[in-house]
Amino acid sequence: MATALSQEIGLTPAAAARVAAIAAKQGKPATLRLSVEGGGCSGFQYKFELADAPADDDAIAQTDGVTLLVDSISLDLVRGASVDYVESLGGAAFRVTNPLAASGCGCGTSFAV
Repeated sequence: MATALSQEIGLTPAAAARVAAIAAKQGKPATLRLSVEGGGCSGFQYKFELADAPADDDAIAQTDGVTLLVDSISLDLVRGASVDYVESLGGAAFRVTNPLAASGCGCGTSFAV
């Protein structure tokens, strides 16, 4: 059964607003799934996608009407993290600030624990 995790991971208002805008454009629910996969230059990489509904083992956080889903395996690698949306001269992207990451790559999309 899905569980609430407001203290375990967060979604900033900027990230929530961006997810809501993307979801509205695509006609989908404002639900972002964050998962961790093996790969990237540091060992693990973050993966983001819109989701239709939570899975049974998902943890759920909500910000400004937007839902963030994290599966139970990925949660062990991102516990305490915050997902933000950042725009800069180099581009715009979702960025994870992960206190469990021992190191990361220069582009911020992969990490090691």
